[in-house]
Amino acid sequence: MKIIRYTGLGLFLFSFALFLSLFFGGEYQLTNEIFEAKIKPEHQEALRPALSELFDKTYRISIPFVNDINTSITDINEIFRAEQQWDKIIYDDYTGALTKASTSGLIRSHTSLLFLLVFLVGTAGAMMFILPQTKLAGLPGIKNNRIFFNALNNRGWIGILIGTFLVIFYIMLYFYDPYIVNWIILVEPLKKIIDPSGESSQWFLYGFLYTFAVLVMGVRMIIKYRHSRYQVFRTISVMFFQLAFAFLIPEILVVLNQPYFDFKNMWPLDYDFFDAWHINALTSGGGIGLFMLVWGITLFTVGVPVFVYFFGKRWYCSWVCGCGGLAETAGDPFRQLSQKSLPAWKIERFLVHGVLVFAVIMTIGVLYSFFTGSYSMFGIDTYNYLRKPYGFFIGAIFSGVIGTGFYPFMGNRVWCRFGCPLAAYLGLVQRFKSRFRITTNGGQCISCGNCSTYCEMGIDVRWYAQRGQNIVRASCVGCGICSAVCPRGVLNLENLEEKGRFNNAPVLINERGASIVR
Repeated sequence: MKIIRYTGLGLFLFSFALFLSLFFGGEYQLTNEIFEAKIKPEHQEALRPALSELFDKTYRISIPFVNDINTSITDINEIFRAEQQWDKIIYDDYTGALTKASTSGLIRSHTSLLFLLVFLVGTAGAMMFILPQTKLAGLPGIKNNRIFFNALNNRGWIGILIGTFLVIFYIMLYFYDPYIVNWIILVEPLKKIIDPSGESSQWFLYGFLYTFAVLVMGVRMIIKYRHSRYQVFRTISVMFFQLAFAFLIPEILVVLNQPYFDFKNMWPLDYDFFDAWHINALTSGGGIGLFMLVWGITLFTVGVPVFVYFFGKRWYCSWVCGCGGLAETAGDPFRQLSQKSLPAWKIERFLVHGVLVFAVIMTIGVLYSFFTGSYSMFGIDTYNYLRKPYGFFIGAIFSGVIGTGFYPFMGNRVWCRFGCPLAAYLGLVQRFKSRFRITTNGGQCISCGNCSTYCEMGIDVRWYAQRGQNIVRASCVGCGICSAVCPRGVLNLENLEEKGRFNNAPVLINERGASIVR
């Protein structure tokens, strides 16, 4: 078994090293034909003098090529600004399209082979490493065996390397996509299968890698928690929703000339739902587009309170949501890193509800601009001071770079705990109007601490279990891992009548001796 696992690890590392090496592969040569094909006719006269200096010049790496294109376009715009020719300033982002079209070499001539070597061989290696754990682990069940002594699971060197890579990758993906054009080209064969006339983009690469991670690590999740039917079905659910609703269906809709739409996503997590471009795209999409608009509004206005009342926020956060799906599968090795202290809980409440307020104000500003045509509300520029900062700081930095890149540093639910406005909205409903709670049998608790260790939401579950108190927390996503890792069956996820839900409400004593109801 160990030979199989080490062989699988070797195959996976080979595919990962190949993936990284592709960043430095390829050649880049801008030609007049590419220039005329990718630059709009109205911009060609302005850009030709600067970009023509790059024609037929060969680059061995994307970085200097991209830098030269960016510099040329920036210099032209600076001249227009100096001459106050504001109408001639070029706002179109041509760098990515020019870089992709100018790419040649191994990545172009053997794209399908490289795709198979990276992802098929990588998957085979991962499965060879993961599947034998069924035999090696012995009897099903979770034991807290030196989990904090692992270089991956406790902020060790492996975890630091993975976290650093994820942060850099997300920054490149969001803000510097021309530099990773080889990775974008790598997934072109899959894009052509789904849409023969389409081209891969940074967001197709993102969606594919996201789905790939959920599916592969989902298998690991199923094996690890195979003793719990709840965990098996829950993992299959997030794998299905990510593959079908978040990845395939939106891509197929585009092929059918319909608006790109993720039916499981909703405002305020889908913060651009009420953007003018999105509303216009849906309303111009005929009956299906209007259905999508009504579906999206109904989901967060009616669906959330109804489903949370009957099932708690777990119906979405732990069974449907893509963010939760990635956290539960790819992020499972890091769930024990979530901070359980009282100060962390206070920061969590302040941040997550602050983001929700920001999302509401931003959306009001966006809708005001949409209906009135004015981008100034109470003297505030709704785009530059509301929509743009939200998209950058929350939509990109918080949810992407920090939300995923910080898995190995702060646990797998960093975004869900501290930043997700939808989690805050769901949590408010769950806290005050829901049938869901986690009941405890304090008489059976042996204080092993497994429940608190594995709680990804930073809840000190053992504190409640020792006192036999129901766990009714706005942050609880109902993942059920605390119950799955309990060796005594102390914890149970239940949907009961509201009456008695807050009985024996837990109380903490702070450093001043004051009571704090959690």
